[in-house]
Amino acid sequence: MFLTRVFGRRLFSTARSETSAAGAAGTVRTAHNPLEEFFEADRNPEEEKPVVYGRSWKASELRLKSWDDLHKLWYVLLKEKNMLMTQRQMLHAQNLRFPNPERLPKVRKSMCRIKHVLTERAIEDPDPRRTAEMKRMINAL
Repeated sequence: MFLTRVFGRRLFSTARSETSAAGAAGTVRTAHNPLEEFFEADRNPEEEKPVVYGRSWKASELRLKSWDDLHKLWYVLLKEKNMLMTQRQMLHAQNLRFPNPERLPKVRKSMCRIKHVLTERAIEDPDPRRTAEMKRMINAL
């Protein structure tokens, strides 16, 4: 609903035609439009129960995660942040209200806490060269 209202039918018509062609061929293949990742899945705003979103990550929880898990979580949060900012900008351009504006600060807090945990790990490393290299990498995030 939101996507069709914002972009109209032309932008996603190719994705729909690919899906219908795949359905006609008898294969179960869903077309994926990369632009859809910048928008939340459509939902009915008149639903009775409100959608409840989670809280930000705590530093104590992040300290238990491995380097790879933190790396994956960073990019999930970055994707979420981009999606929320895109949605906010599109709604602002249409003079519509951004639903759940408290989600963006939660994502930003979690990202800052990941940086904090990674900096703590870099400081604890006994090798000064590795510490400097890790700090440069963290600051580049």
